[in-house]
Amino acid sequence: MSVRELVVLGTASQVPTRHRNHNGYLLRWDGEGLLFDPGEGTQRQMLRAGVAAHDLNRICVTHFHGDHSLGLAGVIQRINLDRVPHPVTAHYPASGQHFFDRLRYATAYRETVQLIERPVAADGELDRSKPYVLEARRLSHPVESYGYRLVEPDARRMLPERLAAHGIAGPDVGRIQRLGELNGVTLDEVSERRPGQRFAFVMDTRLCDGVHALAEGVDMLVIESTFLDEDVQLALDHGHLTAGQAAEVALRAGVRHLVLTHFSQRYADPTEFERQARSAGYTGELTIAQDLSRVPLPKRR
Repeated sequence: MSVRELVVLGTASQVPTRHRNHNGYLLRWDGEGLLFDPGEGTQRQMLRAGVAAHDLNRICVTHFHGDHSLGLAGVIQRINLDRVPHPVTAHYPASGQHFFDRLRYATAYRETVQLIERPVAADGELDRSKPYVLEARRLSHPVESYGYRLVEPDARRMLPERLAAHGIAGPDVGRIQRLGELNGVTLDEVSERRPGQRFAFVMDTRLCDGVHALAEGVDMLVIESTFLDEDVQLALDHGHLTAGQAAEVALRAGVRHLVLTHFSQRYADPTEFERQARSAGYTGELTIAQDLSRVPLPKRR
């Protein structure tokens, strides 16, 4: 059975707290698992969330600050310890290759799994497969940072009542799908376009073109909201967003489900992030991420 959901492993920025682990997010996309920004403690959070090393197909790191990458060493070693039977692809800023190398070989272990390194050096498409296209866009942070966007190709939804009206049934349904026309009836007459689902992951950044490009038209946007709006100058100085800014991005982009995360330790009450996001005008589905929570992607359009 296909499952598309976000498993939140950690939501803290900079340092973990009593209730928030360092960052870590697993996107389950049917039979694949994409792990984003594994901060310190991710391996243990995976265990608590019921996520196995075998579930991982990709690791996507936005940038090499510790709260987004210190868990790489443990995750990579766990992949090898558990002898994951498939290759695992790692994406990360190319400028941080030396950090990736240090984390990959932080201690001695036996390599049993093919770890494919695919560093990101520019905006654009990173990989294309039947299930989705993975893209990256440059963000604005004191160190080089990239956000990620996953796009499922559009498909066609066959309409049984129209097929029946044109006398198309059985093997002929497959024929018109392959050929685009059958006995003078076009595919458009008996089907409709089914938009593919879209997901975006935006971490440490100021407002910039990359943020808006990643968020445009996605079904789910996972985005940092490190600060509340009254601390907007702190956000700008340190390369971050506020709750209101993140919500405005989602509103402008037509995001269906907004997930706010990466909260500063200075804030104890997460409800204020929700209040400020709503005050910014966002009326779609809204989740204030909590460690070990699961957030399903919205149903297809």
